[in-house]
Formats: sequence, structure tokens, C-alpha cells
Amino acid sequence: MTSQATGKLYLVPAPLDFGCDEQPDVQETLPLGTLQAAARITHWICENAKSARAYLKRIDAVTPLAAPLQAQQIQELPREVHKKGDHGGQFDARPLLAAALNGNDIGLLSEAGMPAIADPGSSVAKAAHDLGITVVPLVGPVSLLLTLAASGLNGQNFAFVGYLPQDADARIRRIRELETLALKTGQTQLFIETPYRNAALLQALTQTLQHNTRLAVASGLTLSSSRIRSHTVKTWRAMPGLEDERMPAVFAIGR
Repeated sequence: MTSQATGKLYLVPAPLDFGCDEQPDVQETLPLGTLQAAARITHWICENAKSARAYLKRIDAVTPLAAPLQAQQIQELPREVHKKGDHGGQFDARPLLAAALNGNDIGLLSEAGMPAIADPGSSVAKAAHDLGITVVPLVGPVSLLLTLAASGLNGQNFAFVGYLPQDADARIRRIRELETLALKTGQTQLFIETPYRNAALLQALTQTLQHNTRLAVASGLTLSSSRIRSHTVKTWRAMPGLEDERMPAVFAIGR
């Protein structure tokens, strides 16, 4: 008697247009192979079930889902994972993978981009490895890498440092720490902010950084409104602010 085959964990990237007014055809940013692989999955782990269903509906318009939306099995990551992150080892994601141990493939989905990259999901991938479940990353857009590639900054040595502190004094100290590291080692420093605080972060950066430090800001990536600018801080100080402060953005500093 043969044992039941274990399912796989697929890391399914999503378009970068979450929360944006513009939502182009998913085929513009995701290859057909990724969409077809996602359409075959009927069990999901996600940040938000409503967003997951909306994305599955967009996939269904391109390639039919293996099961109707109402029949998709969708589990949400706990709220504390969203707030505190899940890479510190405190959250046990193994119970979420029971369906894979019973032979079903599972899709891990974030609201935008690649799950577990600047988003929750690393605990799920780690648990899958510990349980002997094969992890398969599918191809799709990653805003951090798109920004880095277009910035002209060092793509051979870089770090993503998440969010900067909200407290003004702590944020200034952190900006100076990152700038010192970037200028001393050449390591590009990438970080993000919630859209409604983008303007305040840009102002803090241009006021705090040295005038020859290079600052890159990318917003609306993969959309028709995409904008990527990379200049010295001296140049930034003479420029207007962000065109759309509500647009998701990635920031990078270096030399």
C-alpha cells in the first residue's frame, strides 16, 4: 500500500495594483504559466480572503479555475502576523498546511507582489520545508527588485530594511544610520512606507540626507502611471513632491 502523495506549496505572486485605481489585465505583468498554475490550486493561505477571491476572479477570466470561487478553500494568516511579521519564529504555520499533507497543493498569496517578500508568508514557507512539503515559487513582479534594477544604484550589494520608524526623531536617526552604511560600504538600502506617509518620508529624506547621496523613488510600478526617479538629494530638493501620494512606493538610497 502506497502512502498518499504530499501536495506542494506554491508561492503565487499577485499584481502590484492592489489598492490602485488602475487594474490592468493580469497577463500584462504575470506570465500565462503562473496564471495556469494558480488556476489549478483550490486551497489557499492569504492575507485577506476578500482580496484573494478578487484576484482569483481575475485569473478565472484568463484561464478557468479548477473549482468555483465559492468552493475554494481559503485560510487567512492571523492578524498579529500582519502587524508584527512572521519571520521571527513565534508563529507556528504548520496547521495551515494540513491540506498539503493530505495531498492537496496549496497557494500562498499576498495582496501585491511575491508573498514573503516585504509581506507575510515566510513562516509558511519555513513550515513547509520542515514538514517535507516542496515549495515552488512562481514567476511574477517584485517591486523591490524592479526598483533596484531601474535605480542605477548598486545591485550587487543591497538590503531591504522594511519600514522606517514613525517617530520623527527616531526616523531621522535611522535615515542617518542607513546613509552611513550605504556610503561606507556601497550597499544600497531599500525601504517602504504606507502610501499616505510617502510624502512625509520623502521630505524627511531630502532634509536629512547629504546632498550628494543618491535617492531613488519608484511608484505605481507595472502601471501606466509608473514613475521611477533617481537623483542626488541636491537635485531632489529642487524638484516637486510625489505626483500621487497615495501610490505604493519603494525608496532606495546609495551612492
